[in-house]
Amino acid sequence: MAPVIEIRGLGKTYAGGTAALADVTLDIERGEILALLGPNGAGKTTLIGAVCGLVTPTAGTVRVGGHDIGTDFRAARSLIGLVPQEIALEPFEPVIRTVRFSRGLFGRRPDDAFLERILADLSLWDKRDTRTRELSGGMKRRVLIAKALSHEPEVLFLDEPSAGVDVALRREMWALVRRLREGGTTIILTTHYIEEAEDMADRIGVIDRGRLLLVEEKGALMRRFGRKRLTIQLRAPLAALPGALARPGLALADGGVAITYDYDTRSGQTGIARLLADFAAAGLSVADLSTAQSTLEEVFLRLVDRAA
Repeated sequence: MAPVIEIRGLGKTYAGGTAALADVTLDIERGEILALLGPNGAGKTTLIGAVCGLVTPTAGTVRVGGHDIGTDFRAARSLIGLVPQEIALEPFEPVIRTVRFSRGLFGRRPDDAFLERILADLSLWDKRDTRTRELSGGMKRRVLIAKALSHEPEVLFLDEPSAGVDVALRREMWALVRRLREGGTTIILTTHYIEEAEDMADRIGVIDRGRLLLVEEKGALMRRFGRKRLTIQLRAPLAALPGALARPGLALADGGVAITYDYDTRSGQTGIARLLADFAAAGLSVADLSTAQSTLEEVFLRLVDRAA
């Protein structure tokens, strides 16, 4: 089956010479959740804008559902729902009319039963007759999501959807995202809450300074770039590491009552057996051992630092 989104050699250079995107090539599969991670100004929003037809690229092509976003904009755009970072709503319109209007913009027939389900899923049904100017920031964010879903898109873009919303809404929103994915919707999200990407995404893309550094299945990414940390709790504190123990990745911690050892998860020779033997030879008494895997945030920071 062909990818739902095909991006080839996409570039965007602004009049002043700033390159927001450089030679981005990416396939997004139907029904997956793809998280795009990158620091501020990395090009995430520009990439989304180009795919949605809101930014005119200076190079490359984008196809959505087989339709070129440049030459067949209407057909391509009808397949996309977009939840932008900025909250822009008509302040005096009630919620239900705002969502109905968005559905009509895409030529969809009226279907209040469908819109009721969306509003109920987003805890907005009781607010359906409330003017948007009277809603809290979190409720306005929910309205943006309802608008994006109103025309039953195949692809949903969520650009920093958790920005400025409370924990309850975040949980409801991610529960809705999971239901949408189960129904076949493809979801692309950007987020500063990297733990959300770690929990939600099937694949992770890392973008920095307009370049897509990698796109990889989440588990494979963690195996390839992740590290583990062994923490050794001592029965008596140390003022300094004995010389016989000195090696890369080893450090005192917690005021000398613990020693940490970072090692590569891909290596067949971790060095742990040798390390523990050296501990015994040095006369150190171990109280406890524990290991922890790198988080996605640590992997992300390592990738961005490496590309700098």
